[in-house]
Amino acid sequence: MFIKGDGDAFATMNVQTFPVKLKAKDYATDQEIRWCPGCGDYAIVRAMQNTMAELQAPPEKTVFISGIGCAARFPYYMATYGFHTIHGRAAAIATGTKLANPELDVWVISGDGDSLSIGGNHLMHVLRRNVDLQYILFNNEIYGLTKGQYSPTSQVGTRSPSSPLGSLDNPVSGTEFALGCGARFVARGIDTQLKRLPEIFKRAKDHHGASFVEVFQNCIVYNDGVFDNFAKKSVADDQQILCEQGNPLIFGKDKDKGLRLVHNQMELEVVTIGENGISIDDILVHDETNKMLAYLLANMKSPLFPTAIGVLFCNPSETYESAVHKQLQSEIQKNPEADLNALLRQGSTWKV
Repeated sequence: MFIKGDGDAFATMNVQTFPVKLKAKDYATDQEIRWCPGCGDYAIVRAMQNTMAELQAPPEKTVFISGIGCAARFPYYMATYGFHTIHGRAAAIATGTKLANPELDVWVISGDGDSLSIGGNHLMHVLRRNVDLQYILFNNEIYGLTKGQYSPTSQVGTRSPSSPLGSLDNPVSGTEFALGCGARFVARGIDTQLKRLPEIFKRAKDHHGASFVEVFQNCIVYNDGVFDNFAKKSVADDQQILCEQGNPLIFGKDKDKGLRLVHNQMELEVVTIGENGISIDDILVHDETNKMLAYLLANMKSPLFPTAIGVLFCNPSETYESAVHKQLQSEIQKNPEADLNALLRQGSTWKV
């Protein structure tokens, strides 16, 4: 602090200040949340605000970038930087943001239609390039904003305004798509799991590179209950399996069911511990660095198999923006006298 005296001299005084610990409410804005009452998005934004508070994320170094859809209103409700962009292009804009300012913590918020239809190409590239950002896909298996048309993730037979006789399209799995694109971090969560979601978000943030998280999100108006076969509390114990590094892949109300690799086949099977000589030693142990195991877990479908939740795959490697900046610095060192202004003004013929 500077204090001006009569003789125009300045005296300095050091004042010690202590950082204020931010709470979840400090990451909320004064904007009215405009989602349908009961929408799963409410739970996800609350989980994200809790995550920010647990991380003590600097709001001035955090940005949420979204495309178009119900989920895309997310940046309005986070007291950080935000950019509500255009349909399917959030991943491309987020890539440019990270390249321009690598110090920013970049989060992409997108729905299943925004990500896997018009935005599928951009999602593929942000994952294969391994840009250091977190991509959160809200999957409600429907186009909610435009009043309930079937989406790329809708199940065969889904009746909607655009498929009155039932959808004939085979649905795409966001998690399997991400693995196929070369994502180095792939996880799943459920909107109502308010304790588990922040843990998954924190793992995504800690990962160095592109982190993909698919969140199963209920659309109470146009696709209500679509995930009840595994997300409903009454069936969750038997229809969900939590993937935790180094732990056996067991599930069930009594934790007596598990996954085992079928002998001589690259397939999983559900077995019961204590039956037919099966013991805990026969159960697969989760290895999140094993991509083939991640594929098998992502491919499991209810009711024959439980739905895999948690971190399915995590195997970091160099990030895209890091490689780009290393390349630029290398070229600058080779030719420190390079002058873009001189190049542009030297005439109609350029020599590079």
